Amino acid sequence: MKSRFRWVAALMAILLSLFIGFSFNSHETHAAKKDSNTLKIGMEANYPPYNWTQPTKSNGAVPIDGSNSYANGYDVQIAKIIGKRLHKKVIVEKTQWDGLLPALTSGKIDLIIAGMSPTPERRKAINFSAPYRKSTFVVITNKASKYSNAKKLTDFKGAKLTAQQGTLHYDLIKQLKGAKREPAMRDFSAMRQSLASGTIDGYVAEDIEFESYHNVNPNIIAVNLNKMAGFHVDHDDSVTSIGVKKGNTKLLDEVNATLRTISNKKRDQLMSQAVKEQPKAGNETKKENWLVTTWKQYGGMIMSGIGMTLLLALVGTIVGLLVGIVRTIPTPTTRGKRWALNFVKWLLSVYVEIFRGTPMMVQAAVIYYGIAQFWHLNLNRTLAALIIVSINTGAYLAEVIRGGIISTPEGQFEAASALGMTHNQRMWHIILPQAIRNCLPSITNEFIVNIKDTSVLSIISVSELFFVGTTIASQSFKFFPTYLMISAIYLILTFTITRIFNFIEKKLEGNKNYNLMANQVQVGTPKDAEANN
Repeated sequence: MKSRFRWVAALMAILLSLFIGFSFNSHETHAAKKDSNTLKIGMEANYPPYNWTQPTKSNGAVPIDGSNSYANGYDVQIAKIIGKRLHKKVIVEKTQWDGLLPALTSGKIDLIIAGMSPTPERRKAINFSAPYRKSTFVVITNKASKYSNAKKLTDFKGAKLTAQQGTLHYDLIKQLKGAKREPAMRDFSAMRQSLASGTIDGYVAEDIEFESYHNVNPNIIAVNLNKMAGFHVDHDDSVTSIGVKKGNTKLLDEVNATLRTISNKKRDQLMSQAVKEQPKAGNETKKENWLVTTWKQYGGMIMSGIGMTLLLALVGTIVGLLVGIVRTIPTPTTRGKRWALNFVKWLLSVYVEIFRGTPMMVQAAVIYYGIAQFWHLNLNRTLAALIIVSINTGAYLAEVIRGGIISTPEGQFEAASALGMTHNQRMWHIILPQAIRNCLPSITNEFIVNIKDTSVLSIISVSELFFVGTTIASQSFKFFPTYLMISAIYLILTFTITRIFNFIEKKLEGNKNYNLMANQVQVGTPKDAEANN
């Protein structure tokens, strides 16, 4: 049993080393230097033509921090002009829309340049520069839709409409009397897919979003809302500005001074250029299908996402094992050690209850942004993700491991103690091999769930598999094939992990011909006898 358990431990160590190396060494990552020569820009990098993600630095793209990808678009070009004036290198911090404000207030980014409107609610949290673009609001719908010829606000009666979550666009639907306001969506990629699949009749956006989408889908039309009687939008809501942290008046003044040097003609040229250079669908060659082209263009991103997903899942499993072992340490006889151990166990109990009782997505937002905002500790995204998954999954697996340990017959503990073994020797050589064998099916299930649950870390823009898939879908405009491919990869991962754990379980079970009352050389086969030795 001892040799088998050591073999399993060695296998787990090898897997951990492979996953770490795969995640961090297979692709060179761009990391923003923590010095005064870097200007960190927050944006979705998923809202063409304002901003998008691409695999190369072509057309003047800038690196995305913590990845081997680049960002480009109208916002990026504006950021480069500002960076040039400030003599700073522009680095993009790819962040989901909901995370932009906390990223700025916590100091993770210097500026928000993401097509954001300076609404009164946002002005309470951050400062805004002078506008750098003015927009017209439209309802984007299919040409064949009965709402494509709408002339009045009431013509949208019965239409299922939506908009991006956390934006003014969603509130504007209230002015369309009779329209059915569907739940807000996270990004424009999801809305485009919903419109194409017919689950919504349209979505409210800016005119430039129509220009961008129409460039790849000529079957849509934009219904101008600004020309309709009764439609009202405040000036601040119809322009886009750059977000600056409150108190940083020096940077705000420098941004405004730079914007004054960019003429309207130059801004129009930058936007026209962005529309032309944005990712387009239908670039497949006649000799290659979509899957081959996608792997050639985004294969590195996908493999990096797979490595990150596996690494996060594996670390959580190991932490759960360690926490479970600590919670089963016997009470020492010395008063000081006993109090210290009881305190540690109490902390672990609180830890288990808290992290089992709250969603991982909420934990990710609180840890990643909260620590930076209240303790001014700027965690790297990957490090934050490892911490989040470890403490979350560890809370579940700690109870699984603890249950396996305490379910081991008491006689095993007593026999080991009678042989003069210490607690560590008992755990390593006697108890843990049996406990892990007993709860290995539960560990397998938790590991598989953990692989899939890492997708919630997209809220802090960790480049795991799902986040990479979302990026590819938004750039290629092939939503269904992309997500089908990502689903197939998840299935392959979980199937492979299941087979590996089944193999380990068989190894831990040992010789099936074991008989307590017989000589194993007589009962077992020569192969079994050799294995026992």
